[in-house]
Amino acid sequence: MRKLIFIAALCALPNIASAIDVFACEPEWAALVKEIAGKNADVYTATTAMQDPHQVQARPSLLAHYRSADIAVCTGAELEIGWFPVLMSNGANPRIQTGKPGLFEAFQSVTMLEVPAHFDRAEGDIHPYGNPHIQTDPRNIGKVIAPLAQRLAELDPRHADEYKSRAADFEKRWSDAIAKWSEQGKPLNGVAVISHHKSWIYLYDWLGIKEVATLEPKPGLPPSAAHLEELLDVVKRQPVKMIVRSAYEDSKASEFLAGRSGLPAVELPFTVGADGADDLFKLYQVTIDRLLDALKKGKP
Repeated sequence: MRKLIFIAALCALPNIASAIDVFACEPEWAALVKEIAGKNADVYTATTAMQDPHQVQARPSLLAHYRSADIAVCTGAELEIGWFPVLMSNGANPRIQTGKPGLFEAFQSVTMLEVPAHFDRAEGDIHPYGNPHIQTDPRNIGKVIAPLAQRLAELDPRHADEYKSRAADFEKRWSDAIAKWSEQGKPLNGVAVISHHKSWIYLYDWLGIKEVATLEPKPGLPPSAAHLEELLDVVKRQPVKMIVRSAYEDSKASEFLAGRSGLPAVELPFTVGADGADDLFKLYQVTIDRLLDALKKGKP
């Protein structure tokens, strides 16, 4: 009987006999876990830089990795509302459920922007907790470092000191990098842009960029011909410098508007794994470089 109780107790604990098993909802969190945990974590990334994180299928492979994971590291704020709740309902993993230590939601560590005063789906893809695309501002990554390291240490106390040490080292390097990017990005302060989707509010808040319109008439609704024609008038009335889209978004609408307006259309990586953005540091360096390059090409 004691043996059976012991075995049952082991089954209820995280799989700490080896590396901690991490299910990362998005590539940026997978990259951050690797910086903090190193060899102490086996990290599976559920999505790629070429996927819309809103539109992901809860396919069997995701379910299998969720079922075996010790912790899921996600953005939260309903970014994964279309697929992650399906995993929680069908994954038979009591460690990763709402309110359990095995579910880490990064949005809880940052200040959310665009929190709606009222919630109405008629307004498009609106999120009640605010805009969930927090990873576009590197300062938000910095705010997640310590809480994530603490959670990993709680689940895997054998490596707590290493998590703390690696997190402190990364935090120092990250702070230095943000200072460099902020200096490089000063010419972007006050620049007016049109975005494909409201993906970049945190990036714009950091760099002082002004979003004057989006290609989508409402968040999540595809660009229409009529709306694109209306945006041509916006370009005439305001000193717009560029059109911004993410790597996973269809380029047709932004290229159409660019062709008609003479503005440069710039593709930004959005997350780790897109062209040139092999890690977190390259993600923001590529972003800054492409924005500055587009600014040089824009209308005076």
